[in-house]
Order: sequence, then structure tokens, then C-alpha cells
Amino acid sequence: MTQAIISLGNTQDRLLNIIKGKYGFKNKSDTVNFVIEKFGEELLEPELRPAYVQKIKTLEQKGKLSKYRSLSALRADVEHA
Repeated sequence: MTQAIISLGNTQDRLLNIIKGKYGFKNKSDTVNFVIEKFGEELLEPELRPAYVQKIKTLEQKGKLSKYRSLSALRADVEHA
């Protein structure tokens, strides 16, 4: 386990205390880990569900997906849909 000494401002300390109380964490370390995990989920791209990947592959095989050479071509197609 890695340990770190961090400096928090008053606002950040209050915010950690609010999150700690809201989610019932025992200490600020658990709270900081929670915030990091929560932010990490939003930051990192989630893996696609296998059913969705299969659906896209099926659409590709049927030729129902279109390729566009430019943004203006896509925009024109969308506007005339």
C-alpha cells in the first residue's frame, strides 16, 4: 500500500468530510480512495458489453453502417434524414 501526505485547503477538507459522512466511511483515506475511484470510472473509457459489440459487427456485415469522408458529408446526411 502506498502512503501519501497531502495538503488540503479548508474547502477541500470540508468536502471530504461531507463525502465521508454521506457514504459512512471510517476515515479520510477511505474517502479519498472513493473519490479517486469515482473519478477514474468517468475518466477511463468503460469496456463495451459483448452484446453491443456483436450488434455492431452484425450491422457492419449487413452494410447498414456508413463511412463518411468528412464532417460536412455526415452533416448533410443527417440534415436530410
